[in-house]
Amino acid sequence: MTDPRPASLKGEIRIEEPDRVGRSIARRSAEVRATVPDLELEAEVDAGAAVALARRLRIELDAVLIAACARALRATPRANAAYRDGRYELYSRVNVGAIVHTDDGQITPAILDADTRSLSELDAELRRLRERARAGALTPPELAGTTFTLHSLGEAGPHRLVPLITPPQAAALAAGSVRPAPVARGGAVVAGNLISLTLACDHRILFGTRAAAFLQRIAKRVEEPEP
Repeated sequence: MTDPRPASLKGEIRIEEPDRVGRSIARRSAEVRATVPDLELEAEVDAGAAVALARRLRIELDAVLIAACARALRATPRANAAYRDGRYELYSRVNVGAIVHTDDGQITPAILDADTRSLSELDAELRRLRERARAGALTPPELAGTTFTLHSLGEAGPHRLVPLITPPQAAALAAGSVRPAPVARGGAVVAGNLISLTLACDHRILFGTRAAAFLQRIAKRVEEPEP
């Protein structure tokens, strides 16, 4: 609709009402910044082996990243958890949410039991959920149960981004796009591929050395991925 106020130096003012997804994103973003004392940590990781493995298996790099997060979550119970009502709520299942960007905003379907799935299974599930999300066909069960969220904009994304935690999850990881850069291998500097991993943690449950160890576990599994 058009604002009845007279035009200003900015030109005619047009007001748009956000849709349901837009309202949800605005509400959650404000909630996170207002209520979650977050801690951010970053690691620069040599992603050469992960990129090579993804190409060899003909899968998306995001599947390798999800696997790395899922295995690290299994080894770090406080990361696969939530801070709720002054207590720690730890989950037995590792369900990684992978953000899908649609024309209407972003949706985060859950890849259930991600720590038990092979790379090919993770890739197939990621593609299936992405197609259903963009078709508006996701069911409530496919959107529920996420215990951790991965933010990735793929190869066309920025080199670094900072994730927002999805309450009440304890943490979220953002993966920047892979970029060519010199890396150290075997005592020599060679051409390689770097990726920036930024971890945002709810400091009430995941803090200090535990948060750093969790990010290191993810980084190691990206540097040395398992097929």
